[in-house]
Amino acid sequence: MADLKAIAEALIKGDRNTVVELTKKAIEEKVPPSDILQKGLIAGMAVIGERFKKNEVYVPEVLIAARAMHGALAVLEPQLKASGVKPAGTVVLGTVKGDLHDIGKNLVGMMLQGGGLQVIDIGTDAPAEKFVTAAKEKGAQVIAMSALLTTTMPQMADVVKAVKAAGLKVQTMIGGAPVTQSYADEIGADGYAADAASAVDMAMKLIKKN
Repeated sequence: MADLKAIAEALIKGDRNTVVELTKKAIEEKVPPSDILQKGLIAGMAVIGERFKKNEVYVPEVLIAARAMHGALAVLEPQLKASGVKPAGTVVLGTVKGDLHDIGKNLVGMMLQGGGLQVIDIGTDAPAEKFVTAAKEKGAQVIAMSALLTTTMPQMADVVKAVKAAGLKVQTMIGGAPVTQSYADEIGADGYAADAASAVDMAMKLIKKN
């Protein structure tokens, strides 16, 4: 039988080739795609997320693990679709208008995918209406915004206002170096995450609320 634990372990090590090979083997052995996703890939990324929170691994290790996960997902996605496995939820992700930083955003995107969520990445320098349009079109449950400059933080408030004005039942969450929980409270955002691993927990919590 395919060893799903081995998939998780290879993913934690960031061994992309082994992760992809073991995923293919599991598919050949008719392991349910949802098991490969949950017990192999997501289980491995969850360990990386926990270690990242505790500063036991850093951004490069997370990126390498995420790359391994992407390789396996490319193989697994057709199987997931065919078996009717849907993502746990959809998140629109972007860096707010005026801000071109994307490393943090990309890291959050990878971790969200690693948590089994569909991520609609609208890029950097994204105005409020771009978040709203993407959330409407994709039926997203959560809008996640990033800012790395204190000067662009007010744009987050604009997105929250735009979501409310559009009457969208979408939860909003914010993050980025200068951003705090008290700022989230001040602008009426539904959630705040201090780092990429916490962003997954927060997104899941907000999706359950929706």
